[in-house]
Amino acid sequence: MSKAVKIIIGIVLVLLLLVVLKYFNDSNKESVVDFKTEQPFFTSINTKVVATGKLNPEEEIELKPQISGIVDKILVEEGDIVKKGDLIAKIRVVPNEQNLASANSRISSAKLSVNNAETLYKRNKALFEKGIVSKQDFENSELSYNQAKETYRQAQNDYQIIKQGSLSGGSSANTNITAQIPGTILEIPIREGDQVIQSNNFNAGTTIATIADMSKMIFEGKVDEAEVGKIEEGKKIKVVLGALNEKDFPATLTFVAPKGIEENGAVQFTIKADVQVEQSTKIRAGYSANAEIEMESKDSILSIKESLLQFDRITEKPFVEIKNEDGSFKKVDVETGISDGINIEITNGVKEGDNIKVWNKASEDNNDNQNN
Repeated sequence: MSKAVKIIIGIVLVLLLLVVLKYFNDSNKESVVDFKTEQPFFTSINTKVVATGKLNPEEEIELKPQISGIVDKILVEEGDIVKKGDLIAKIRVVPNEQNLASANSRISSAKLSVNNAETLYKRNKALFEKGIVSKQDFENSELSYNQAKETYRQAQNDYQIIKQGSLSGGSSANTNITAQIPGTILEIPIREGDQVIQSNNFNAGTTIATIADMSKMIFEGKVDEAEVGKIEEGKKIKVVLGALNEKDFPATLTFVAPKGIEENGAVQFTIKADVQVEQSTKIRAGYSANAEIEMESKDSILSIKESLLQFDRITEKPFVEIKNEDGSFKKVDVETGISDGINIEITNGVKEGDNIKVWNKASEDNNDNQNN
């Protein structure tokens, strides 16, 4: 390697060393990071439990047919208000051919019995009037005749029931679906012409309509296991409906489930509350709602923003950093009280007038705005 090359390499190394030294020198001259501070303040804190759920009618029933058939006519629409006993729909019976033929055969057999009993009755009556037969024989023939007529009448009724579903077709007929409670028609899941099945021990039956009393509403929601122990039945709560511009309604807690259900790794407990609904308010079943249950309230307590708290990595105890007169900060352990998620009560460690470090670094833009 020539002497000139060695000189050039030496100059390059010296220049690099000077650049590195200048970089560290400039870094050491940077201004100390400036942190914002905030002071404790007196305020009121209310702690509450929020349960998510829905608003449902307290009384809601499903109308089901007492006989299978075809929906002949629907007389109401969803949203209509009905009274108890109002006609909702009519069912047209589609008779079973075998049962119909059997019923028709019973009518013919009963008719023959009636004709035979009538003939015997008339003969015994004529003989009784002539004194040939006894009164008892005549009365026996009269009884047989009346029984035969009754059997014939019953066979006709059976035939009509099988064919039409009822005898009179009046309001009490099985083919008429009537409202069992006063309220609002929430849902009509069937249409005219649909086939329906009667309710029995083996089948729940087809739902013709759902009716609910919308003047009596209940809130049904769930709370976490960490909060359920803080609430009790009979407590006054507030139910907020987002669909009505966050309108709130007073309510009374009526039920807290004794058993929880695990959902997504957390145990949830069902709660119910009676909601006081104004008659002028247009409430709909199934509205999403939040129940706000106030747990604890304190007025005029020394507090700080909860975001100012830091936690020791080893002890996990809370602390804050308070600014000294020389601009440095010292670590101070604190004791906390109730919190609403934004502000937290400080019971020990901080006094009024202390400047508490906002431990998120202040941005240069904020510093520029303060200087301006």
